[in-house]
Amino acid sequence: MKFARRARTEVEINVTPLIDVVFLLLIFFMVSTTFTKDTRIAIKLPEASGEQAQITEKQIEITVTRSGEFAVNEVKLINNKIDTLKSAIEKVSEGNSSIPLIITADSATPHQSVVTAMDAAGQLGFIYLSLTTRNSDE
Repeated sequence: MKFARRARTEVEINVTPLIDVVFLLLIFFMVSTTFTKDTRIAIKLPEASGEQAQITEKQIEITVTRSGEFAVNEVKLINNKIDTLKSAIEKVSEGNSSIPLIITADSATPHQSVVTAMDAAGQLGFIYLSLTTRNSDE
């Protein structure tokens, strides 16, 4: 006896609603997330005793982080090479080496990074060089 076979229907899963839900969740999380941008560099200054220097209007500040990264006037540099630091200082100073230059370094910064910043300033002819510290009684 020969039985007639039924036609089999293809089983398929419709993923369109799943894609819609995932897309809506993505939009929800993008809109509800707050983005914080830390633009300040965290520096713990070394201690020293002395009087506070006068602040001039035009000055260049080289910031050296705990890990030895450089920033010139709060703009981080792409690498820690002396040539990059020198070109950033030249760009900010516009070739004027009589502008006061301040080096602000974290107290745990490697000594070599501070010497590199001083060397770059010396090679460019800066003579008004100072280091930032904080009073020991603060």
